[in-house]
Amino acid sequence: MTTTPVETTGAEALAPAASGNPDLRWYIVHAYSGMEKAVERNIVERIGRSGMETKFGRILVPTEEVVEMKNGQRKTTERRLFPGYVFVEMVMDDDTWHLVKHTNKVTGFVGGAKNRPAPISEDEVQKIVSQMQEGTEKPRHKVEFMVGELVRVKEGPFTDFNGSVEEVNYEKSRVRVSVMIFGRSTPVELEFGQVEKT
Repeated sequence: MTTTPVETTGAEALAPAASGNPDLRWYIVHAYSGMEKAVERNIVERIGRSGMETKFGRILVPTEEVVEMKNGQRKTTERRLFPGYVFVEMVMDDDTWHLVKHTNKVTGFVGGAKNRPAPISEDEVQKIVSQMQEGTEKPRHKVEFMVGELVRVKEGPFTDFNGSVEEVNYEKSRVRVSVMIFGRSTPVELEFGQVEKT
C-alpha cells in the first residue's frame, strides 16, 4: 500500500483528511507501466524543487497484497490495482499541469480536455483507498481457481495431464484436481504453482 503525501508516508496518509487547501482535487496521471513508483518519487522531488508544496496533496499508487506459493513457501507480494496510473491530489493550474505533465515517465493526464484534465470525485478515491486497506487486512490469492474449471498440470509426476478442479484450499494454497489416468478419473492434490489454467 503506497501513498506519498508531501509531508507523510504510510498508512496514516490514507486518512481522508487532506491538507488545508480546499481547491485540491484528485487527478489521474498516466505513467509508463511498471514505473508508477518512480513517477511518484519524481513528482514528489519536482514539487520540492519548485516549492509548490501548497498546491499538492497526496500522491497515490494503489496496490493490494496478494498471496502466492513459490517453491513451497507462502509469499505475500504487492500488486498494483491500476497498472500504469498514479493518482495525484493537486490544484490544477498552468504551473502544476506543466510540473506533472513534464515529469519523467509521465505520458499525460486521463480525462478532460488536452490541457485541462477532469478531476475524479473524493468518493471514487475513498473506494480505492478502502479496497487497498481491505487487501492489507486480508490479502487475496494471486491465482484464484473455481470448482469445475479445467487446468493443466505443469509440474510433478502428472505433468501435461489435464483435469478439472474438484476442491480449492486457499489456506494451504493447494487444489484437488481430477485427472484421467488409464481411463479412470483420479483425484490428485497439487500446489497452486503446479497447475495452470487452460
